[in-house]
Amino acid sequence: MEQALDSTAWLAKRDGTLVIGHAPFHPSAEPPPDGVSFYVQDFGLEDALPWKTPSRIERTTVAEAAGKSDAPLCCQWSPLDAAPFSVVFQEIMSAIHSGVFEKTVPVVTEVGKAGDSPGKTIQAAMIRQPAPLYTYGWIQSGNGFAGATPELLFSLKGDQLETMALAGTARSEDREVFAVDEKEIREHEYVAQTLVAKLLDLGLVKRCSREILDLGTIVHFLTLISVKLHHAQKPEALIRRLHPTPALGPLPRTGETLALLLDWRRRLGSPREFGAPFGLWDHGEFHAVVAIRGVWWENGKLMLPAGCGIIEASRLVNEWRELRLKREAVKTFLLS
Repeated sequence: MEQALDSTAWLAKRDGTLVIGHAPFHPSAEPPPDGVSFYVQDFGLEDALPWKTPSRIERTTVAEAAGKSDAPLCCQWSPLDAAPFSVVFQEIMSAIHSGVFEKTVPVVTEVGKAGDSPGKTIQAAMIRQPAPLYTYGWIQSGNGFAGATPELLFSLKGDQLETMALAGTARSEDREVFAVDEKEIREHEYVAQTLVAKLLDLGLVKRCSREILDLGTIVHFLTLISVKLHHAQKPEALIRRLHPTPALGPLPRTGETLALLLDWRRRLGSPREFGAPFGLWDHGEFHAVVAIRGVWWENGKLMLPAGCGIIEASRLVNEWRELRLKREAVKTFLLS
């Protein structure tokens, strides 16, 4: 089945190269052995044909594309009710206390309204965002999603795999206290240690020191991780091994804990693709990001999701504040 004739996909690589795919797209279960294809998937990895191969590609850079300015998006956001999140938070804390989880990541979605066909304006806003953010997106028949994520799921080139642990969030002005915040450090270490454990049997793992990634309005803890692989690996196998990382998924990751998280996401209105892998196969290289810090839209309806990592030390008011902080960071993308 061919995709709609107005479909577009794009992803920025780590070097600032921007690859844009144009319709029609051919969906398949595997990428072409030699060529370009986008990996567009939902959080539960349920799409049997996630590879979308474009009929035409365009190569540019984020810097060049950012020069094409558009007017800021005009939209009106509805007030967000904390009650549904409070219920889910209490359910999660109960599950943590009973030993089901050490950590999980519910998602809250703010809803807004824009004029007809906001996709091109949102696309332009996200493409303008500079490194260390990775712009990504998928537009189909007037609907779609687009974002500028700080999180690389992994990059695969030959026998070299690069990934990262990105967890722990604060306002930039709180950077000094954030650097010594035990709860935020513990949350980050859950993610970093679990990632390393999942990679140890693949090759020689190198973990860098924890650092602070400054994104302007917010900061995160970041740990870079690389692996020199013993054997060649297929992108899909690595995706299923690494997704969802504890930065977006449950710890431990089991069928039961994933099912609980998917139910909480559904109840709180999360878009299916939020937090999912979004990737680019480019002549044997593969680059995948985590689809966060974005906006989803259906005609004029906007959805702005954000997640927060909950552990035993979490407190409802602090998590609600973090969710707002992340959503406000995305709103600044739309106004820039």
